[in-house]
Amino acid sequence: MGEKTGFFARLKMGLKKSREGFADNIEEVFLGHEKLDEEFYEELEEVLIMGDVGVNTTSDIIETLQDKCKKEHIKDTYKAKPVLIDELKERLSLKEDAYDFENETTVVLVVGVNGVGKTTTVGKLAARMNESGHKTLVAAADTFRAAANAQLEEWAKRANVDIITSKEGTDPSSVVFDAVNAAKARKTDILICDTAGRLHNKKNLMEELRKMNRVIDREMPGVRRETWIVLDATTGQNALNQAKEFKEVTDLSGIVLTKMDGTAKGGIAIAISSELDIPVKYIGVGEGIDDLQKFNPDEFIDAIFTSNDKKDETTGEE
Repeated sequence: MGEKTGFFARLKMGLKKSREGFADNIEEVFLGHEKLDEEFYEELEEVLIMGDVGVNTTSDIIETLQDKCKKEHIKDTYKAKPVLIDELKERLSLKEDAYDFENETTVVLVVGVNGVGKTTTVGKLAARMNESGHKTLVAAADTFRAAANAQLEEWAKRANVDIITSKEGTDPSSVVFDAVNAAKARKTDILICDTAGRLHNKKNLMEELRKMNRVIDREMPGVRRETWIVLDATTGQNALNQAKEFKEVTDLSGIVLTKMDGTAKGGIAIAISSELDIPVKYIGVGEGIDDLQKFNPDEFIDAIFTSNDKKDETTGEE
């Protein structure tokens, strides 16, 4: 119970900006109106869009909220707020098999543009897997960025996992080849591959990822495959656009949302999950190796909408 409480306290602390921005703005709309009239819905729509929920997702949420309130004969705003919160949780919900990869031998390809914290995230993911008792190996297949190898080597050391590297400029597929064979020889549970963060040439990127997948197919036939995109929450709608671009060239199975502690617009998680129909699997709420957490939609929304004026029993803070 203590660990669970501490975990929620860290999440709540990490989402402080979104609570003071996104959630408080929504709260003001509800406090400013007694009845569910047109003005209320217009203001709520504006606040959701400003909170990075996005135009399309916001329209869907408003429409669903109106339908549910009508069906349940809700006319007062205070009764509608729990309905909205449930709707936000529903849009972030994960399928039951979201973390089934932990029970199988799995190869994870991690994609994303440079600057979103991709290589750092690979290190933090490796630390999580290792701590959970999974024999983990990382591959430095981002061979075009000079500092990527050294950066990942440092994170692998901190995570206490082995790493497969090569010289800068090496064909990324050859690194994946070495890593896959090392994973087989060492009876690794989870192999996490850092890949090149370039999107200026989709054709090259697509071919690069195809080559990696062909190598994995040939060397580890039937192995479970995951492709996760790392997105920087502070870039808002730009992060959503990056995910759309990568979705065009590869089959994304999960999202890792970094720097959630740096944004006051927590709605970006809702926009990405809703518009792309790709689950958010992990969120980063700090710089530390332990600050990358498994995504739990209910806890995420509860941490954002927990009232600021109540004393947090888990931290003793206001």
